[in-house]
Amino acid sequence: MHDPIGIPACFSSGTQRPVDDPNPTSVIRAGQSVFMSVYSTKIAGQCRLITITWCKNLLLHGLSVSVQGQDGDEDYRCKVELKPWYFWRKQGSKQFLVDGSTVDVVWDLKAAKFNGETEPRSDYYVAIVCEEEVVLLVGDQKKDAYRRTGCRPSLIEPILVSRKEHLFGKKRYSTRIKFHEKESFHEILIECNNISATGADPELEIKIDGSIALHVKHLHWKFRGNECVDINKTKVEVYWDVHDWLFSSGPRHGMFIFKPISSSSPETAQSTQEQALTEKSSCAAEEEDDKAGGSSVFSLFVYAWKVE
Repeated sequence: MHDPIGIPACFSSGTQRPVDDPNPTSVIRAGQSVFMSVYSTKIAGQCRLITITWCKNLLLHGLSVSVQGQDGDEDYRCKVELKPWYFWRKQGSKQFLVDGSTVDVVWDLKAAKFNGETEPRSDYYVAIVCEEEVVLLVGDQKKDAYRRTGCRPSLIEPILVSRKEHLFGKKRYSTRIKFHEKESFHEILIECNNISATGADPELEIKIDGSIALHVKHLHWKFRGNECVDINKTKVEVYWDVHDWLFSSGPRHGMFIFKPISSSSPETAQSTQEQALTEKSSCAAEEEDDKAGGSSVFSLFVYAWKVE
């Protein structure tokens, strides 16, 4: 596969290199918003995690795609700079090897509508191709993606495992998410009141689709916790940790987790939950869990950074 119009700047030559999540301190210092989506699917003969990351700061708008290596020991990654003055560079492809199998990352962002956000809302696609199959396709221009790659869809449907977002604000943080692929987007608003007022008792409020889903009073004593809420007949476990908002003098972010659960499989709070979710890579187990109506493998992680 070749790209007739050129390849954007990639910071990887396709060689192996370890890939870590963005360091929270470096994120806040760079003023960089980050959106990471982790998918599980079969690629290069093995169930692996594929991470698609969008990042944006004052100087750079970028896209990164990483593929989990064998046994999760190492990842393969390519990065793309979306410089505003290189309009012709917003379409391209990159090829590299994953455990001996050729993987192509193909994208078209020429007409992508970002609406001022880090991740595009519409009119784009990013496709990952391996062994003549499109193993992962994000964006709404699916017909264009299949036509350009000339490859068929994979027989295994990718599963969205987790999504991580770094958001910035003074006291209000908003995002939108689908807890299940077939449903519509939900609007989530996180707000902390009176957090800097002397003597005031801070409160945490989370609204989903405009309605109050969670209201935590006496936040100085309840800065960590979890509660189950109902969203359109779906039970969602909400975890929060705003210790740094209240007591830290350095870069401060609150941590929130939204995880759909099954009424037949109650969830319990675990300090290692995020690590366990991001390391999960068994396609068969996830597919069986989904078919059986068990708890969803998906979780949304929100890092809410306070900007004074």
